[in-house]
Amino acid sequence: MEKYLKPEQVCDLIPGMTKTNLAQLRFTGKGPKFLKPTPRTVVYRERDILEWLEASEQTITDRAKASA
Repeated sequence: MEKYLKPEQVCDLIPGMTKTNLAQLRFTGKGPKFLKPTPRTVVYRERDILEWLEASEQTITDRAKASA
């Protein structure tokens, strides 16, 4: 069975994430996939959150890339 998370739960899962940051990521299309079962309801599949986090894995900082 899929596990669905409210934005507040996603913020609890990701250190430093706020509802405002998450909303901005939705608006810009840079965040995890989400569902809108009603016009005022946003939920996330837990697996989509984990995939999005895994895709952001880094081995070097952006600052180090710029100076290389």
